[in-house]
Amino acid sequence: MKHTLPLVLIAGSVLLTACDQKNTTASVAPVATVNKADAIAQVNGQYIPKSALDELEKEIAQRSHGQTFPKEKLVDELIQRELLIQDALTKKLDQTPEFVSRLADARKALLSQSELQKFIADHPVTDEEVKAEYDSKVAAEKGVEYKARHILVKTDAEAKKIIAELDKGGDFAKLANKNSLDGKELQNGGDLGWFAAAQMVAPFSEAVAALEDGKYTKTPVQTQFGFHVILREQSRPQTPPPLDAVKEQLAPYLQRQKIETMLKGLRSSAKVEVLIPLTDDKPSAEQAPATIESVQPTEQAAEPAATTAPAEQSAPAPADNATPEAAK
Repeated sequence: MKHTLPLVLIAGSVLLTACDQKNTTASVAPVATVNKADAIAQVNGQYIPKSALDELEKEIAQRSHGQTFPKEKLVDELIQRELLIQDALTKKLDQTPEFVSRLADARKALLSQSELQKFIADHPVTDEEVKAEYDSKVAAEKGVEYKARHILVKTDAEAKKIIAELDKGGDFAKLANKNSLDGKELQNGGDLGWFAAAQMVAPFSEAVAALEDGKYTKTPVQTQFGFHVILREQSRPQTPPPLDAVKEQLAPYLQRQKIETMLKGLRSSAKVEVLIPLTDDKPSAEQAPATIESVQPTEQAAEPAATTAPAEQSAPAPADNATPEAAK
């Protein structure tokens, strides 16, 4: 039994096979005649071009993550589409108000996409622009990295007891292996490796930054994970990532900046009048329930993604060898 490729698998592909019809309807623009040598099939005298099969194969590969289908099934799919198109044209469905409206919307979408694609092709991001952005935003950023150890316990009393043992000359690594919630499994002496302050939760990073090299916290540091005793071992200037490591992040950001500038220019030179209200009407005081407080949203300006460790990041894993509870 012959199976054809279900339409639902490739319904999203955009094939303008309808334009290959030799008809005189006003909604379909005339196109170049398809020769038999350039066709994959003929349906009621109409040729389906080889380019339609090429486009369908590309669409399938993109939507199915590289999965391929037998060419026979793809050809059957295109033949089915051609049959549907011819039947729709016979019924003059292309002249219905709904079709004309949707065709106009599709044309507008294609035009806006074409304009953006042309702008990007005419204004590519250059290596010089990427290098300048890197120098001003990444390489120029001065930061500090820390090498530290910590002991994590559940209560303030436990942390204070450990600090008392350290004051008596106790070994930090041994106390971490014995008492720390993650140390019992890792047995690495509470070593966090090298990390930037922004990689840890705020109370933890603030405590590390306030210490001197070789010193430990004299009072417990509380975070959402528990109570910490922290030993700052070393510190050093933070080394920015090399240009090649962030180039693929900087180039799209610069391209978006160019597009935004272009769009702002178009907007500023155009006469635009918004004819509808942009906010919903608020209910009157007597309509609003007395027990519900009005909550006003806070607008936040979108900022470009940071190319170094973001300050708002709460607590990713430390840079080197340990993954303590404090850095989850």
